[in-house]
Amino acid sequence: MTAVGAFDILLCLTLIWLAWQVLASRDPFRAVVLFISFGMLMALGWVRLQAPDLALAEAAIGSGLTGALFLSALRKVIGGKKDERRLDRDEEAQ
Repeated sequence: MTAVGAFDILLCLTLIWLAWQVLASRDPFRAVVLFISFGMLMALGWVRLQAPDLALAEAAIGSGLTGALFLSALRKVIGGKKDERRLDRDEEAQ
């Protein structure tokens, strides 16, 4: 087995693991970050399959645009009210 073959196997296993972690995550923020990571690694997979057009689309749309929309939606859903004051961790300890 060559180093390239080992890298491809590691990439496939990492993609499967990340997909499982996204689905099993109970924390929405963690799930979104893992989804973005999955998209970036999927783009790398498309590059390995010599499909640069799909890789660029996956990186731009799959990770970039969709990830940003998910983070924005998450902020609106659990971010609280606009005028709500949040306590920093230092203030909570006091």
